[in-house]
Amino acid sequence: MADEHKPFVPQNVEMREFTIGTLVLGLVMTVVLGAANAYLGLKAGQTIAATYPAAVISMAWLRLRKGTILQENIARTAGSIGESVAAGAVFTLPAFIIAGAWPSFEGPGAYLKSTVLMIIGSVLGVLFVSLVRRAMVEDRTLPFPESTAAAEIHKAGQRGGGAAKYLFMNMITGGAIILGSTLNLFAFSKDFLVNIGQIGLSKVRLGAGAAANALGTGGVTKLSTPDTSPAYIGVGYILGPSVASLNFAGSLFAWGFMVPLLIYFLGPQLATFLPPDAPMSSWDATSVSVWRFIVRPIAVGGMLVGAVFTMFRMREKIGAGLARAVRELSAKPTEASKMARTERYMASKSVFMLIGVTFIAMAALYVSFAGMKAGLTAAVVMLIAGFFFCVVSGYLVGMIGSTNNPISGITLSTLIVAALLMVALGVSGESGVIAVLGVAAVVCVAAAVAGELLQDFKVGYILGGTPRTIQLVELVAVVVAALVMYFPLLILYKANIAHGGTGFGDPALSAPQASLMAFLAKGIVGGDMAWPLVIVGIFLGLTMILLQVKSPMLVSVGMYLPFGTTSAIFLGGMIRWLADSIAEKRGYNDAQMARFGNVGVLIASGLIAGEALMGLVTSAIALVPTSSGEPIDIGKFFQGAPGSENYFNHPSYLMSLAVIGFITWLLVKVPLANAGDPNEPAPPAAMM
Repeated sequence: MADEHKPFVPQNVEMREFTIGTLVLGLVMTVVLGAANAYLGLKAGQTIAATYPAAVISMAWLRLRKGTILQENIARTAGSIGESVAAGAVFTLPAFIIAGAWPSFEGPGAYLKSTVLMIIGSVLGVLFVSLVRRAMVEDRTLPFPESTAAAEIHKAGQRGGGAAKYLFMNMITGGAIILGSTLNLFAFSKDFLVNIGQIGLSKVRLGAGAAANALGTGGVTKLSTPDTSPAYIGVGYILGPSVASLNFAGSLFAWGFMVPLLIYFLGPQLATFLPPDAPMSSWDATSVSVWRFIVRPIAVGGMLVGAVFTMFRMREKIGAGLARAVRELSAKPTEASKMARTERYMASKSVFMLIGVTFIAMAALYVSFAGMKAGLTAAVVMLIAGFFFCVVSGYLVGMIGSTNNPISGITLSTLIVAALLMVALGVSGESGVIAVLGVAAVVCVAAAVAGELLQDFKVGYILGGTPRTIQLVELVAVVVAALVMYFPLLILYKANIAHGGTGFGDPALSAPQASLMAFLAKGIVGGDMAWPLVIVGIFLGLTMILLQVKSPMLVSVGMYLPFGTTSAIFLGGMIRWLADSIAEKRGYNDAQMARFGNVGVLIASGLIAGEALMGLVTSAIALVPTSSGEPIDIGKFFQGAPGSENYFNHPSYLMSLAVIGFITWLLVKVPLANAGDPNEPAPPAAMM
């Protein structure tokens, strides 16, 4: 038949696919790339799909060992799934600490609870999507853009060595830049305090006459420069100018409109919280508090509307995905012995049995968290919502790729349903909060893993991989990732506390999605919801929909993130716009644009991974006590004796501008220089 699918490796060809060495390579990548994304998710609220770096690394390594294309596929499959586990972890686990449901993130108890939640969510994600794998992978109406790109990269042969050069060299560059910032060779960012009126003199009259009532106004707000962060700039470059601009618009609205307006009117009252004759610098923490406790709840309302609006826009696709899932479940299985190699996958009986075992373990965990009533309710809600949203996640990945999969919106919807159900059942207090967050954690991890796995299934379908091998490798990989993903979070948590932070949820580790989960769970179940502020945010979200804003969710997330973070991401998006504009002006053809785009994405990915890994290293160093018992602060390495003053006590942001200029040159000049000859054939495009 002309329309019959023909995999790259024919189904009757027996080729080396699974080996212990290939699995170990994949597991190392899943731990490293997962840890890097954990860092990025906590700092910036963003994660970057690991499929492309994993594909490049696997090709570069296996090329040296004369590996097969199916081995490369298995290594990439195992290596990329850690990012999904990390996304689920950083979006939800810190919420237990922020909400006060767990007293600390340290100790064996926190490790056990965190790891079990991640394992349950990861395994269920693999099992749930396995039930609908055939229906969705073989659906030709689903384009699977990132799967197609990954498969084309593998089919391009052994070009991984040259591509790996850009990735690894810029991992070193990104790590060196953030180390220089940590050593205070240059300023990471710079804050400016700005008077908004003048306390005692500024007034707003509520009438036209001289005797009209007047409100005393005035205060001090702050503005920040973009963070000198290779990772944030790299994220913006990969997201592109449109998405980066939406994210920055939210932050600009928060810090350029909401915070100054609130401080202008609340300034006289806020001044009473400060010591008499307090210096202007005292307003720094005050303006941050206004943003955190007034503006952020408004952003919560916007996120809620954004989540519902996203699901509404996807309603037809969701319905189609569920219909396919039901048809697949009701179909009669073919005998395994008659199946071609490319059709062999785990038997449905095995999948259902493992789902049952995992459900029992999950119910026992929830009961231990929150008691019998809340625990069993949470387990049932999770099973139903988990399957539903895993199918939704898989379908969305088929349409738009895992990079654009709105996992946070999916998790928000689950959390709200679970929280309202707990209230309806009369479950309240800490047990209800823990149960709701437990459901959110498992669903978030499951949905993220399900989407990534379905993407890997599609790559295997194109290349001619064995589905059962992919499933088994993914099960091993997600369990390994879940066993170790707690530690990057712990390192960052303890290092933040050692430097005067709160652990999770402060400007240093904003964890915006987890903060939102904690806020909602505690507010709805615990009866501590700032409803007027949230309602204002809901109307703000509705206004954005009426104005046809492309993504109200992304704008609201921008309101939730620190200004220095979003402005750096925006700067990366503008650098991408500049590079694209130059490439278009030069009249590059499709082949040149593909080479130019590939190199740019590889450089950005290297900068992201380099900063993330160096951030973990410096955070780990900060946990090593000195002879005095104080933690090591490598930022004081060049500052001299206490009380002494030199350049390193107040590093210049002008040096930071030079570093940003170098990053700009790297992301513009190098990709343009590697566009190649217009007559060269096109390489596979990195569809990020």
